[in-house]
Amino acid sequence: MSDTLRNKLTRVALEWQEKFGVAPQITTAISEFDAAIIIGMSETEYSEYMQNQTAVSKGQDFTFNNIRYQIKANRPSGKPGSKVTLVPKAKNYDWDILIWLLYDKNYSLQEAWQWNVTEYKNRFHNQKRLSPNDYRLGTKLV
Repeated sequence: MSDTLRNKLTRVALEWQEKFGVAPQITTAISEFDAAIIIGMSETEYSEYMQNQTAVSKGQDFTFNNIRYQIKANRPSGKPGSKVTLVPKAKNYDWDILIWLLYDKNYSLQEAWQWNVTEYKNRFHNQKRLSPNDYRLGTKLV
């Protein structure tokens, strides 16, 4: 396996977790990159798009082929009680497609599911708590 920047980042985060007990919060950055690759965006296209972005943006995380993507992800630490039972819910609907990714404790992608904004809003708007099984009702990508 090539030593990509993503692999270096996850390796350092896991080393940090081993040394200090809790991994740095890199899941958002990793998941946005992984989602972009899954939908066919090249690493170069993703890099070029992200150059003018900030870490905080309302609504979508990135746009590709005129589609606005919102990314949500979970990663258990592997410690007792860290099993993923609660997943993040979109706080707005300023996107076209939501992708939820589930990682294992080593940041290896296990699952990816997609929702369009209309179906997501109809299904989850009034639901307070979402679980992995809720997101698994969408379209499976990985």
